[in-house]
Amino acid sequence: MQRTDSIRNIAISAVTVQDLETVLPYVIEFRKQLFPMLDPQKVPSDLLNFKQLYLDEKDGTFLQARDKSGKLVGVIGMLTYDYRFPHLDLDARKTVEVARLFVDPDYRRSGLGTALFRQLTKVAKEKAVERLYLHTHPFLDGAYEFWLKQGFYLKECCDESGFPTIHMEQVLEQRTDQKYLVEQELTK
Repeated sequence: MQRTDSIRNIAISAVTVQDLETVLPYVIEFRKQLFPMLDPQKVPSDLLNFKQLYLDEKDGTFLQARDKSGKLVGVIGMLTYDYRFPHLDLDARKTVEVARLFVDPDYRRSGLGTALFRQLTKVAKEKAVERLYLHTHPFLDGAYEFWLKQGFYLKECCDESGFPTIHMEQVLEQRTDQKYLVEQELTK
């Protein structure tokens, strides 16, 4: 397939239970390609518990991008941050972890990654998330630069389980208008 010059014909939507049979294998295969050094038989806990963490949890979501033929061409997710990196010294703000941004090679540098992230940010703000956290690795070509362009800043670089890891965060602006605050209080 030739690289598309436009993402106008791409539909971004939330993943539903009905989408799991195509989305989960896509994510697992993409992970294998990006991380060939990892044991492909060991599936990470967020993927083993995909429905619970991304679909059922109040602050979780997983978005998919499909072309006009329905082909899956990109994904991104967020899940409640579990504070598994205590050395990061993150405060108690409502934090989610941005995870699993995968874009089909034919759609890279087309704006699709940015479009997926912008939609995810919109969902995060609707859920009153205050901070987005993510980590990436220097061997993922262009990832650090991409996240800087999206407004993330470097929190720390260190070794995590034998891999050089770049920890990043972005604090989101919160809506403070009275009508919005009342609506949020009523939905609790």
